[in-house]
Amino acid sequence: MKNLKKIQKSFLLMGCLCGVVFFAACGYRFEGGGFVNQNLKRVAVKPLENVSSETGAGVAFTNALIREILMKTQTRVVDESAADAVFQGQIKSITFSTLSRTTAETVNERRVQAVVSLKLVDRNGKVLWSVTDFMANEDYAINSNQITDESNKRLAVNKIADRVAEKIVSKTQIDF
Repeated sequence: MKNLKKIQKSFLLMGCLCGVVFFAACGYRFEGGGFVNQNLKRVAVKPLENVSSETGAGVAFTNALIREILMKTQTRVVDESAADAVFQGQIKSITFSTLSRTTAETVNERRVQAVVSLKLVDRNGKVLWSVTDFMANEDYAINSNQITDESNKRLAVNKIADRVAEKIVSKTQIDF
């Protein structure tokens, strides 16, 4: 019985070791880490220009981008004067549409959609990476309480900002 347990432990240990060797050999790695670009150790993020009618969206999208860079890369976010490159862009639009109604006058659910354009520019003004008219959306429930409804709307816009930032940072690492 003792020999059987030793053999089982040996097989388990060998299986784990083979798994580690397999994943290391095939180039498997977890997403994230590294730099926004192999040459960019420091970037600045200019506040995104908000040409939409949604108040505060520029701040939400800019903060989400900064958070995502700090959380998912080794790139440092610094002042523009110390940066190797600068993210700059524009929230082109934020629109709302009705998803469902109970009556002709009563809306139950809405969809908010954002359109964002962003570019990464080096110190010499050369565009290193860009995306135009990147779209993302989020649905939210309508509430008869105006404060709760506004909170649901703000939460949906913040979720879009987080989603856009996540995809942008991921794409800057992949597209380079």
